[in-house]
Amino acid sequence: MIDKIKIRGARVHNLKNVNVDVPLNTITAIAGVSGSGKSSLALGVLYAEGSRRYLEALSTYTRRRMTQAAKAQVDEVLYVPAALALHQRPGVPGIRSTFGTGTELLNSLRLMFSRLASHRCPNGHYVPPTLAVAAEQQLTCPECGARFWPPGAEELAFNSQGACRTCDGTGLVRNVDLATLVPDENLTIDEGAVAPWNTLMWSLMTDVCRAMGVRTNVPFRDLTPEEKEIVYHGPAEKKHIFYKAKSSNQAGELDFTYYNAVYTVQNALAKVKDEKGMKRVEKFLKQETCPDCGGSRLSDAARAPRLRGIGLDEACRMTLTELTGWVNGVPGSLPPEMRPMAASICESFQTAAKRLMDLGLGYLTLDRASSTLSTGERQRMQLARAVRNRTTGVLYVLDEPSIGLHPSNIVGLTGVMHDLVADGNSVVLVDHDTQILKEAGWLIEMGPEAGAKGGQVIAEGSIAEIAQNKNSKIGPFLKAESSVIRKQAAEKEMFAEGRIHLETGAIHTVKPLAVDIPKGRLTVVTGGSGSGKSSFAEDCIVSFGNARRIYIATMYPFDEESKKRVKRHQAMRQGKGFDTLECYTGLVRAAIPEGSTVLLECMSNLVANEMFQENGVYTESGGISFFALLFNNIRASALMAISAKTDPKSCDRNK
Repeated sequence: MIDKIKIRGARVHNLKNVNVDVPLNTITAIAGVSGSGKSSLALGVLYAEGSRRYLEALSTYTRRRMTQAAKAQVDEVLYVPAALALHQRPGVPGIRSTFGTGTELLNSLRLMFSRLASHRCPNGHYVPPTLAVAAEQQLTCPECGARFWPPGAEELAFNSQGACRTCDGTGLVRNVDLATLVPDENLTIDEGAVAPWNTLMWSLMTDVCRAMGVRTNVPFRDLTPEEKEIVYHGPAEKKHIFYKAKSSNQAGELDFTYYNAVYTVQNALAKVKDEKGMKRVEKFLKQETCPDCGGSRLSDAARAPRLRGIGLDEACRMTLTELTGWVNGVPGSLPPEMRPMAASICESFQTAAKRLMDLGLGYLTLDRASSTLSTGERQRMQLARAVRNRTTGVLYVLDEPSIGLHPSNIVGLTGVMHDLVADGNSVVLVDHDTQILKEAGWLIEMGPEAGAKGGQVIAEGSIAEIAQNKNSKIGPFLKAESSVIRKQAAEKEMFAEGRIHLETGAIHTVKPLAVDIPKGRLTVVTGGSGSGKSSFAEDCIVSFGNARRIYIATMYPFDEESKKRVKRHQAMRQGKGFDTLECYTGLVRAAIPEGSTVLLECMSNLVANEMFQENGVYTESGGISFFALLFNNIRASALMAISAKTDPKSCDRNK
């Protein structure tokens, strides 16, 4: 009887002619230090050969339409079954992906609302559920006699015909952010106070604005409300102006149409053709929930069908646990002749939902954007998709499935792996977590070190055998004998260096909260997968909620090479929710609102010292927190944090 995969002479990446047997019909774990060759063995050999041989069994016509994998660098692999792989970090989905589309639960739900719901006639009356919908027949309204075609499942999809016309099925609209149009009201319009006219429009727009009756030589804050209204929303009138170019002595008269600041941004947005153009415009935009669909992404027609008293948009707002209970009651709410069909559709939904709830995802709603899910949540979505069909004789290769999972979530993951084995499959997993490694029936350890010093099998056997193997590096951890705990500050000293107080509103799964974070300490944010750790750490702490604004200000000398370095660093910050300011030695070239936080990226200690010796930086805008990040010194002592209540003159820059 064949009970193992035989690998002989594997040389993928850093593997050194590895000969090893991998048991079938069990969970096999591959452990080892990072870079030792674990993934090379699991993905580069087992998965590569398993998937390649399966594809080669297909017809030539079919193979031509599929991506072909190259043969792995291995002398021989015997008895490898067809393989499926779950990669380490699932890609971040696009804006149109939700938890419902990613798990395909929304497909079953749309079918329910198409086949089983009460449909609205053109005059606003509802037709009770009927088998005529499944028979693709026209419906007749019992109230007004109107005949109409009920919507199919595709007409209820926000990625297709059911999309809201206003937001195009994204649930979000981009509007001009008035706060960004005039970032510094101390400047005059002649000095460039209206930012879009500096980057998105010809400079002569200031002359046209002057012809509209707006004073352009006084600070923007001193303009009358009527003048500001003209700047922001003035009419598109053609004016005769005398224009003189700033870069030359050329001048002349011309007629030019006035583009107000808001329309300037809207016009530029309409003409965007590439990512570079979008970068120029997006700093003047803000994303808001679509006012027409309320963020549901669905058109009014797609929200119209009613099943058990609610619409598709309301069902998608339920958590998976709540929705599963609601779906259980669907067949009983229908006429007897429709119940067999309803039971079949609902069973398809329940089967997929049960696997997701077993993996601990019952708290998610179907309309939750996939891009807001944590790595652990996306990992479990991927796992649920891969195992939703009860296959037999398949090799599942899991690359670090415990990434992003809390120890309490791993129980659900191991349960799924044991179910796969019980169905006659084999599981090979690469991982570092001892909690999941202990579930394996066989363990192969790669090493002894990373890179060129790795690529060898240093131990293999059962968990008990590996724990006693003197050559094993994971063995002591499997016995729970090895633990490293750094010295921690005493409780009374925890806030000795001060605290960061944060109060935030609700965002994703994070409820409104208030916390104190100690300064000068290593603070860890932990919790179950999907509990809101990333939302709290990234969206709340980094962005300071809505109460503060974080600016990235980069200081550099005037030489061109330094400027190029700065541009590269600024490019890395794009998409992080930061505003970028350019600073020269001792001079901030932008207005910083009171109460803001500024990250000062300094090219050298000298530049930083010059900056912090300039008292004007602090007197011009009070209540600003400065954090100096020195590119050429990554030691903790190089981080300078000056709180809003601290006198900068009393701060020791060396600390």
